[in-house]
Amino acid sequence: MDLHLPTPDKFPAFPYDPPYDIQVALMRHLYRSIEDKKVAIVESPTGTGKTLSLLCAALTWLSDEKERSRKGKMREAAGGDEVGAKDWVIQQTLDRMRREMEAEEVEYEERLTQARKREEVMRRAAKGRVTKRSKVTQSKADDRVKVDDDDQFLPEVDQEPDEGEMHISPALRALMAKVDKTSTSRTGDAEEIVCTKIYYASRTHSQLSQVLPELSKLKLKAKISVRDHHDHDNRQALGQKRPLHEYPSSNVENGPSTRAVSLGSRKQLCINDELRHRALDLDEACRELLGEKAGKRCQYLPPMGEDEKMLDFRDQILASPKDIEDLAEAGRLAHTCPYFGSRRAIPQAELVTLPYNLLLQKSAREALGIDLKDQIVLIDEAHNLIPTLLSLSSTRLTYNTLSTSFHQVCTYVARFKTRLSPSNMLHLKRLVVFLNALKKSVEEWRDARVKEKEKTEVMTVAQLMERLGTKAAGINMLEIEAYLKKSKVARKIAGYSEKQAEQENAGKKQSRRGAIPPLHAVEDFMISLTNANTDGRVTFALVSSPDQQNAVEIKYQQLNPSTNFAEIVEEARSVVLAGGTMSPISDVINQLFPSLSEDKVTSFSCGHIIPEENLQTLVISKGPTGGLLEFKADKQSDPTAIAQLGQILLNFTNIIPNGMIVFFPSYKFLNTAKAMWQKAGTLGKFGVKKEVFFEPEESAQVETILQHYGLAATKASEAPAEGKKGALLFAVIGAKLSEGLNFADDLARGVVIVGLPFANLGSPELKERLKYVKHLEEQRGVVNREKGQKDAAAELYENMCMNAVNQSIGRAIRHRNDWASLLLLDRRYATTSIRNKLPKWIGSKLLVTESFGQTVKEMGSFYRRKKA
Repeated sequence: MDLHLPTPDKFPAFPYDPPYDIQVALMRHLYRSIEDKKVAIVESPTGTGKTLSLLCAALTWLSDEKERSRKGKMREAAGGDEVGAKDWVIQQTLDRMRREMEAEEVEYEERLTQARKREEVMRRAAKGRVTKRSKVTQSKADDRVKVDDDDQFLPEVDQEPDEGEMHISPALRALMAKVDKTSTSRTGDAEEIVCTKIYYASRTHSQLSQVLPELSKLKLKAKISVRDHHDHDNRQALGQKRPLHEYPSSNVENGPSTRAVSLGSRKQLCINDELRHRALDLDEACRELLGEKAGKRCQYLPPMGEDEKMLDFRDQILASPKDIEDLAEAGRLAHTCPYFGSRRAIPQAELVTLPYNLLLQKSAREALGIDLKDQIVLIDEAHNLIPTLLSLSSTRLTYNTLSTSFHQVCTYVARFKTRLSPSNMLHLKRLVVFLNALKKSVEEWRDARVKEKEKTEVMTVAQLMERLGTKAAGINMLEIEAYLKKSKVARKIAGYSEKQAEQENAGKKQSRRGAIPPLHAVEDFMISLTNANTDGRVTFALVSSPDQQNAVEIKYQQLNPSTNFAEIVEEARSVVLAGGTMSPISDVINQLFPSLSEDKVTSFSCGHIIPEENLQTLVISKGPTGGLLEFKADKQSDPTAIAQLGQILLNFTNIIPNGMIVFFPSYKFLNTAKAMWQKAGTLGKFGVKKEVFFEPEESAQVETILQHYGLAATKASEAPAEGKKGALLFAVIGAKLSEGLNFADDLARGVVIVGLPFANLGSPELKERLKYVKHLEEQRGVVNREKGQKDAAAELYENMCMNAVNQSIGRAIRHRNDWASLLLLDRRYATTSIRNKLPKWIGSKLLVTESFGQTVKEMGSFYRRKKA
């Protein structure tokens, strides 16, 4: 019987002694949740050491779990508590098992040590020479496609269905099979090591890049020496309970001992510069190269059947933790593809860092060989999880792509009809029927809608299939989708069409590698239609583009974020959702875990580590004239309201030192206010007090704006003679500057939130989602509500708004000694429902001022205390 791991009171691996009380509480909660196989929702503000605490707790449990597993194997080999077993027999069995396990560990560690040495040798060699660009071996498009050879365009009927990447090539499957194959000639059974692991996911690579530096701080090199603890081992093998974390260590050494691997996309990890330069789509171009014969395939992959080099690189990856940039550099040194090398390292890794999309999409998990069964899934920055799940389950298909696909398939069938097998012809004819029906349906809808005011229509999948007619509706979508994956005919059809286009242009224009086959977009849309639930909607919309009026876009939208997340929750041992602000937590539970019992979900919300006097939170409900402040949509273009807002902010610039950030609900509101202030001279008055900056609408300009703003904000105290008190930055809630950025110390001594950023109710997609949520509530029998209680749709709408607000609020307080004032400009922030959805770490610090005079007085007192 497995021993239950007691929750430790102390975590020796934590690098700072003593840790804060809230850090210990978080680590104990997480450890207990993992051990008890629960879903945990953790809210820990930035600056509280969240990442460090999460890693420490999870890896401490992982270490204890390995010891428990080892003891279990020894106990099982010794016969357990079987009556009549002799003590000396048990002792001999334990000694033998101990020696075997120790030998395996020593051998494996030696292999990783040798990998580290090889990497160091390569680094030294690289420093001593000028690196030349590798000779490109892949052939050009016109060399690859021969005029009289059309065999290459026939479907791959003999290939087995691929359970991996959505459009993975046969060559890639063969490569992965070779790479995954055990190389017993070199290291024996050690190659088969597969361990319990932690999958640490976040939204972006930049957020994941912060994980490995935190990992390096942990004291994880502490191991239990097998020789030094015979008595402990014997007692554990015989079933005696003792906390594993209390065992003394005879081999303590600081630094990371965890085998870690970072997963990324080809965009981050491809080291074939020639391919990157020529590719229209890097994923597709890479798959094309994998299909090339010897001498034309990518030079960074070992020859088919020779996996020794890839295994060496796998050991090099695991020998020392590497982020995406380190991994790409290591691949260049070893002249081996880091994209495939990182995937080869997954089975033996204990910590796998990866972006959301690689974890949340089933097709991506299958392609990578990720098996979540009994593993730990830790999702950081989880406030983004719900919109990410909904986004990843959406597919878009334009009419032009649909029309092109239909034309290409018809041309292909006409050309190869005498060479295609009956089975291939049957599937392709069914595909033609479906494409033709969908194309005609879209054309009829477009012609009818052009003259109407309403330019969108939302329907269920069943309604769409009914619209396509009985012939198309009778087609088995799962069968067609399986055929497309098996035959790879989408790429074959696109390749033949490309060849035809080149011949028509007499070879004048060379195509670049990696154009995405149009049929792939259709395939993705068809896969969406196979979802056997009522949670999806299809939208037809008229859109305008620079080169076309009244273009049609077809979109599939998943309304329920829990649908695609349920499999992860069911498979994993424990799922942890962590974020600086997860409030309102009840909303997360309702949307992601509607079917889990209450005892399977736990939540933890800790206060901030800053002293209470370092944070001021004011709800400002009245302006200088005494009128109520409420920036609803109809007030966002009102000259009087905008003029009053300008006067309020001008007062704040006189009080707030250094950096001051003002968040607006939308770009439209911000641009309207900017134009009116410019005309009235208010912007000039801002400029007298602080240097003024606006969030750019182009992402490429963000870094430049931030640099100039930071310089102006921090130099205020250094140059008081200029008369300016720092910098003023206008930004938008939910946009580029509202999350993931660090406005610590003088960069944000005041954060102002103007109004509430409620989403546009005119959006057809949002309308449908709110209608769906309300329908689910009615199905559950929730009809009568208490007075003032909102229905599920209204709650979701308000929660979406407050999630965005909470992320913006969190930009200011970034560490223990930081301080700032949070100013909420709208009387609605004083209502109970809104206040309850603000971050828990604000708590009792929130004050609703009775007048604008009180607001100025409270702010003045706060900043005078800080100055003193």
